[in-house]
Amino acid sequence: MSQKVQEPVINKLTELSTSDARWITLKKIDFTDEQGKPRSWEMATRKTRGSGGVDAVAIGNVILHPSKPPSTMLVIQYRPPLDAYTVEWPAGLIDAGETTEQAAVREFKEETGHECRVVSISPVQSADPGMSNANMQMAMVEVQLKEGDDALKVEQRLEDGEHIERVVVPIQDLYEKLVEYSKKERTIVAAKLFHFAHGMEFARTQKYF
Repeated sequence: MSQKVQEPVINKLTELSTSDARWITLKKIDFTDEQGKPRSWEMATRKTRGSGGVDAVAIGNVILHPSKPPSTMLVIQYRPPLDAYTVEWPAGLIDAGETTEQAAVREFKEETGHECRVVSISPVQSADPGMSNANMQMAMVEVQLKEGDDALKVEQRLEDGEHIERVVVPIQDLYEKLVEYSKKERTIVAAKLFHFAHGMEFARTQKYF
């Protein structure tokens, strides 16, 4: 990772022709609803979806240590569409010819520096159904450390222009830590991560189960 010399700044915001866009395009959908009425909808769609039909993988992770409670590694990075830093789990697009599992292992190694074992892969999920057809799968992975290992001492394999901070949080403290992050200036917690943590907290504190 190259050295950070300043906070990111948006210099200009302009309209972009869909013919000039590399990653996404806009489309209008004309459809007939459940009552037989003609309607229309605007949507964004990826230009890069591969033959596998899945755009991306998010990587929920559990770090296991012989003498420490289970934890998870979060990544913090600047996202230009929000002009803010997002707190997320590692994630990335699935390359052509890759399986979701292969993409999870590759992206996790790049962003965290760690080898991992894939425990489960979710069904395909919609990322933002009201705006786009973007989809993803969730991979849950494990990292097994040895006594004396420091999860943050391994070297990341980031591409040019990527600036990703890693944070290790005990799973038992995840919800409270994400609430703390959400109160910080110019910081937003990614929805899929917060939903996971909030669900765990809800299950822990309520009596429905």
